[in-house]
Amino acid sequence: MFKSVHDILNSLEQKAKWQEQPFQILVRCWAEVVGTVVAGNTRPLSIQRDVLSVATSSAAWAQNLTFSRQTLLLKLNQKLATPLVDIRFSTAEWKTVPLARKQEPIVSPQSHPSYVGQEINFGFRRGENASEAFASWAKAMQERSHSLPLCPVCQCPTPPGELQRWNVCSLCCSKQSINH
Repeated sequence: MFKSVHDILNSLEQKAKWQEQPFQILVRCWAEVVGTVVAGNTRPLSIQRDVLSVATSSAAWAQNLTFSRQTLLLKLNQKLATPLVDIRFSTAEWKTVPLARKQEPIVSPQSHPSYVGQEINFGFRRGENASEAFASWAKAMQERSHSLPLCPVCQCPTPPGELQRWNVCSLCCSKQSINH
């Protein structure tokens, strides 16, 4: 019988770990077991009939790791419920690595045209309900926007960056681009 939400969550977490496939567990702990340098030059591919297939970046890596596979097997089998019987290293599938997604540039909030210049914490206060929280937020927004210039189209307070970039607020800019 469960005594608390914490007990229920622990039970679900244990069940999820129990149902997790051996290959998923292996991929998650691979770098920890083999080290970061080896992990950078290898990629686990699959487990078939308790034999792990690993792609390597070069034949030299495949050969060196083949010599130390018994040690790796011992370490990996400590992490897995079903033990592996062998590891095969090959360069055959190394080049089929999916292309890394292009890293998006990091944009600071200050460089965004809608940035107003100050951060406001809108956290709930103890004992505050949703209506009170909304009222606090609305008051803070009104005070914050009081000193902002007005959009020439809709007369709403607008961050200066939006007026510099589009000559109108972002909502009016969106409406203009839809209508054109």
